[in-house]
Amino acid sequence: MIRIIGIGSPFGDDAAGLEVARLLKLRPPPGCEVIAADRPGATLIDLLDGATAAILVDAARSGASPGTIHDLELGDLGRTPVGLVSSHAFGVADGVALASALGRVPARGRVLGIEAPPAFAPEIDGLSPAVSAAVGRAADLAREWVSKFNGRARERLVLTGTVQGVGMRPHVWRLAHDLGLAGFVRNAGAVVEIEVEGSPEDVSEFRRRLSMSAPPAASIDKLEVRTAACRGDDEFRALASSGGVGASVIAPDLAMCAACREELLDPDDRRYRYPFINCTQCGPRFTVVEAHPYDRERTTLRGFRMCADCAREYNDPANRRFHAEPIACPKCGPRAWLELLSDALCGAGCETDCVAQAGAVLRHGGVIAILGLGGGHLACDATNETAVARLRGIKRREHKPLAVMVESIESARTLAALADCDETLLVSPSAPIVLVQARPDGPLAPSIAPGTDQVGLVLAYTPLHYLLVRDAARPLVMTSANLPGEPLCRNAQELHSKFGAGADASLLHDRPIHQRCDDGVWMNVRGAPQPIRASRGSTPRAITVPIDAASPILAVGGDIKNTFCLLSGNRALMSQYIGTLENAATRDHFLESLTRWKALIGIEPHLVAHDLHPSSSSRALAESLGLPTVAVQHHHAHIAACLAENGESGPAIGIAFDGTGYGVDGAIWGGEALLADLSSFKRIAHLEYLPLPGADAAIRHPARVAAAYLLAQFGELPVARIGDVLGRERIRILERMIERGINTVRTSSAGRLFDAVAALVGVRDDVTYEAQAAIELEALARSVGSDGFYPFSFESGAVVLKSLLAAIISDARSGVSCATIARRFHSTMVEIVGAMAELVRRESGINIVALSGGCFQNRLLLDGSIERLELAGFRVLIHRRLPANDGGLALGQAVIAAGRASVE
Repeated sequence: MIRIIGIGSPFGDDAAGLEVARLLKLRPPPGCEVIAADRPGATLIDLLDGATAAILVDAARSGASPGTIHDLELGDLGRTPVGLVSSHAFGVADGVALASALGRVPARGRVLGIEAPPAFAPEIDGLSPAVSAAVGRAADLAREWVSKFNGRARERLVLTGTVQGVGMRPHVWRLAHDLGLAGFVRNAGAVVEIEVEGSPEDVSEFRRRLSMSAPPAASIDKLEVRTAACRGDDEFRALASSGGVGASVIAPDLAMCAACREELLDPDDRRYRYPFINCTQCGPRFTVVEAHPYDRERTTLRGFRMCADCAREYNDPANRRFHAEPIACPKCGPRAWLELLSDALCGAGCETDCVAQAGAVLRHGGVIAILGLGGGHLACDATNETAVARLRGIKRREHKPLAVMVESIESARTLAALADCDETLLVSPSAPIVLVQARPDGPLAPSIAPGTDQVGLVLAYTPLHYLLVRDAARPLVMTSANLPGEPLCRNAQELHSKFGAGADASLLHDRPIHQRCDDGVWMNVRGAPQPIRASRGSTPRAITVPIDAASPILAVGGDIKNTFCLLSGNRALMSQYIGTLENAATRDHFLESLTRWKALIGIEPHLVAHDLHPSSSSRALAESLGLPTVAVQHHHAHIAACLAENGESGPAIGIAFDGTGYGVDGAIWGGEALLADLSSFKRIAHLEYLPLPGADAAIRHPARVAAAYLLAQFGELPVARIGDVLGRERIRILERMIERGINTVRTSSAGRLFDAVAALVGVRDDVTYEAQAAIELEALARSVGSDGFYPFSFESGAVVLKSLLAAIISDARSGVSCATIARRFHSTMVEIVGAMAELVRRESGINIVALSGGCFQNRLLLDGSIERLELAGFRVLIHRRLPANDGGLALGQAVIAAGRASVE
């Protein structure tokens, strides 16, 4: 038996020991007897006799600050300046000494002395404030010593990161249960709090296992651990969430797991063919969560009251749906239904199941609008050319490749030549669209991805989509339900207003979508994933950056492929894909999403970073928010984003190749070699300036760009086909615009150079979507092997392009194939990247190169540049978590704003 003896008298601070005993008697530690001893004197000997361990608590004086707790061995009494206050006949030290001489002191013991003020009036005063505050601490310390004497320990752990909505509580419960530990787990604000109690060895093992393993979608950024007082709990419990806010994120939406898929197809399961089946390892998260902490009442599922069966699963720690907040079943959850919109297909199938009926409509060549996880899709049979052409007309998408959804990885293999890394990415919980090498003899309709050898495949990631693809029994086009430049449709009303007149049916549901979230698009680069659009499945994203923001910063990103970033401390939170801000509806989507993000993660920015361009839509949005703003050069932001996501602060060599970015000299940049860190940059080299008549309008007309470049370099059009395409009158207009500088800007854009070469070799004269000419030129180049590159030179840091263009023209006149010219051009751009980096290295001595900008989504350019640079001894940084295009721009803007603030 362990005895805790509170010593004192009931007057003033002398009552400190008695007060500690009173607190401990309310909930005695296990295996303890708690005694309040009023000035025990010699009776202390009897109180110590027979105890296996003893803890004495009394007021003390030593000259230390009032409220200080002195933690002493029993044998220290009489050999320390700390004197205990209470006495009767003789003091506590004397009583312990006498008991020791008589052999009646236990082998283990502690004395806790609470420092009292030097003067007090015991007849009239209660405990002084300092002593009163120390009483609770002394009681906790006494419990800790009991735990040590009993061979028990308790720890408090706080998890920060993506730790809510990912099955963390069930995971923790199972770890604790397996080790026989007591305690609790709960969501608290934006963190997860855990306390575990048991043997020191088991508590240590729990901490080790927790740090080594986590649910697949979880990301533990920080694990705080501290010792806590044992409470004698006899079980481990999952507690209700507590309030609080914090800079954290909820989990991304997760693809349907194997266990749910098995239930979905089991006729004997109560969730058979239920389109909203989910568990702690899969289902909606980000798109339905409205606030922290992550509980059902703070999701869009709060209106669906759980039935008895779902409630039983939800409250059973051993069940995989334990605290699965979107839990649902046919009795109590959301429902789906089909609305037929076309008389022509009303007889397609006689199925009573709405998803099966939708599958029949698709088999008969129909186009349907689907309300999915983060918004709407348009779908049709991907092997039916007539249906695909009709869908393109409804969506107003003439050439841009369409994503194709399949049921399984086996189905994907029939459509594309998949590397192991492609398959791994396709079946991952994020289940993005993955760009892969299409099989030329595959069954897909020719207009799925015209002009390119790639196809975007995605495995059905929700139960609704999975059932639909199975029922249709063929691969399906699954493309975002939005018109060009507009945000994704989020509800039935928006789907009807945009596509009701064109689609044959609508497959709808009544689970509200809180946040729009388009599908993510990824590719594999040198065996590892790289995003092209980081959105559904990988949003929200939290990135730890190598700089601390003194106050929260919002970065608004760019005008196209827009995302925004909220930076707090060294934690950057990246939004889902927003879209093109030139459209008013998308700007509204930006503002709505920003409002909801701030509410969700508890960050209120004090500063807004935006692009340098004086007339950009993103800058106008930033300035409308009423906060201080800072302008950041476009290509500096690209390089800073690449550095930051790789944990580097620079300086580094940055090669930024893209289409359009406003330069500090007023020109349009896009082929730059920078020496940059997270606060400043210096441009060392660039592609030479060439005229761009029509400015932004020229982007849609590669033949016009080619004509302008040829006129500037040669004073004429040495390529007859360009003159034939544009006509004599247009050529004269271009000549006057260039000569007089009318609506003509200077540009060093690598993207425009790709456009010009695509037009020169006859690949593409006009485009209907961004980077179409470059994408088709890359596909052509990939069809042949590399056999050298074209000449170029440097002049005052500028890459002179005349010899390059002249060589291309010469090859074309000599009958060299367009594919060979395209491949040699790509090899030349790789060589230019290497030469630029070497030029900057000679000037700076820096050996790290960061590659960023939309042109580095070209895999021939990226793979070749990495190889060329590594052979030259450079360490190469590329994007792995953010797109190289403008979708990653906001991170760069945010860290640069923080970097500038830190040096001001």
